[in-house]
Amino acid sequence: MVSKPRVALGMLVLAALAGGLLALLISLDVGAFWAKTLPLVFLVGAATFAQSLGLFNKKQKD
Repeated sequence: MVSKPRVALGMLVLAALAGGLLALLISLDVGAFWAKTLPLVFLVGAATFAQSLGLFNKKQKD
């Protein structure tokens, strides 16, 4: 089962990191395609990786 607070906190952290990546890309003056694409790819990839590690799963009560 998925823990909603963990998902919300995890996605908030990932969104902040994606915002930082976007700011970095804008400061490096990359093209609009890369500035749109890379933060989205980062969000999807990092969320998939976190889910595969089980970071969003609830702890089972014994």
